[in-house]
Amino acid sequence: MQGKCIRVAGLALALALAGCSTVPTPTKGDPIEGFNRTMFTVNDKIDQYALKPVAKGYVWATPQPVRDSVTNFFSNIGDVYIAANNLLQLKIADGLEDVMRIVINTVFGVGGLFDVATLAKLPKHENDFGLTLGHYGVPSGPYLVLPLMGPSTVRDTVGTLGNYYINPLSYVNPDSVSWGLYGLNIVNVRANLLSASDVLEGAALDKYSFVRNAYLQRRKYLLSDGTAAALPDYGDQGALPKYEDVDDAAAAPASASGAAAVAAPDSAASGGMAPAGTRAPEPTTVPAGQLIPPAHFGYPSFKLR
Repeated sequence: MQGKCIRVAGLALALALAGCSTVPTPTKGDPIEGFNRTMFTVNDKIDQYALKPVAKGYVWATPQPVRDSVTNFFSNIGDVYIAANNLLQLKIADGLEDVMRIVINTVFGVGGLFDVATLAKLPKHENDFGLTLGHYGVPSGPYLVLPLMGPSTVRDTVGTLGNYYINPLSYVNPDSVSWGLYGLNIVNVRANLLSASDVLEGAALDKYSFVRNAYLQRRKYLLSDGTAAALPDYGDQGALPKYEDVDDAAAAPASASGAAAVAAPDSAASGGMAPAGTRAPEPTTVPAGQLIPPAHFGYPSFKLR
């Protein structure tokens, strides 16, 4: 079964390589963008016509509490290889917290169906073998879109093999049960992402670039243990404009006309109807953000502070 799946994936990869178009100026970090875009389109069509309808049917047929229990079950299994990678990176405190999560959720959470560890204030970490390789200095390599698996890099692709052998699902017998659990996990994860994919469909002008940039920034963020230094630097945008100076700039030409500019506000505020020798009411200052009605017929005008 495993060999057959590998052959199918290899055939899909070969067909994509044969049919992919080249990009004249590929993005830095994505030198095989032509192949990646083609593979992204293939994966997107498979998701659109196969995986997404199955996920919608799964949501329709399965109550929310059951789906939550399935999510908790696979999350508890995921804590096994998360703990292993934290310990491999010598993050002892995080690794011990992961082990405690596994024990508590397995014993008190009925095999992981309930996330008791989160209620006990034990944090959920994220880690995998690709991040372990990066932790020890292995470069990420070019961006790569894998058949049926989505965004990755050369380093994360190698890490996927490590995750496979660390994941307890890989050792479930018979193989049909193991692959069935993997399939259920994929469908459940896709069901949890239905709303997110709908937002992506409506918001992204170029879905490929959006997914690629989001993936690479997320991996960089995780590799840096969530420090602010991992966030992209867009450069100094300069100070924000001072909008309170607009009135001063507008009044500058008027001051050049001498005494005539001093009398103008009084006559304008009265709308030309104020009796001789009278002065229009002074402008009233109100807090910024409030509604500002226009001044008519000598009534007080409002000016933002």
